Amino acid sequence: MTQDEVLGIYKRTGALLTGHFLLSSGLHSEQYLQSALVLQLPDIATKLCAGLAGHFKDEKIAAVIAPALGGVFVSHETARALGVRALFAERVNGELTLRRGFMIKPGERVLVVEDVITTGKSTKETIEVVKKAGGVVVAAGSLVDRSGGKAELGVPYKSLVTLNVPTYTPEACPLCKAGSAPVKPGSRGLK
Repeated sequence: MTQDEVLGIYKRTGALLTGHFLLSSGLHSEQYLQSALVLQLPDIATKLCAGLAGHFKDEKIAAVIAPALGGVFVSHETARALGVRALFAERVNGELTLRRGFMIKPGERVLVVEDVITTGKSTKETIEVVKKAGGVVVAAGSLVDRSGGKAELGVPYKSLVTLNVPTYTPEACPLCKAGSAPVKPGSRGLK
């Protein structure tokens, strides 16, 4: 899939939002990608994640993992395309961990995925979950990289779309200075 095709899907489904948003990283932005609106459509989710899986088909991946909640569908559908297990890490007392009987075997080759990466914080936390379990993180992937390719993950990384969306600290946010209050959409925010 081309970058334009993926962005077209986000636009058609109303998942590319404009306004004033508080991201899970704590940064502010004028754009937000609400991947849940895309991933609620199984045929589209399967197609996007198969495109992402294509980047890693020769890597001998044994499992795919994502941080919950935003990455759960991405993990599942990417794992389906690769024919491997799908896992997710959950927050317990603010820290990502494996639960629900999920296990990673020592030396198991794991792909870490996410719907959207801005700073890569959740992805890096998920990479640490895999390492603590004894797994080997082969690579990371996302549907959208909104860091403009600047997110440092410490492993090879691929995305379907790379955007350079400006983000601001709350103190430097021009939208806040203009009197606007940010909304916090997504899995850690408002409905």
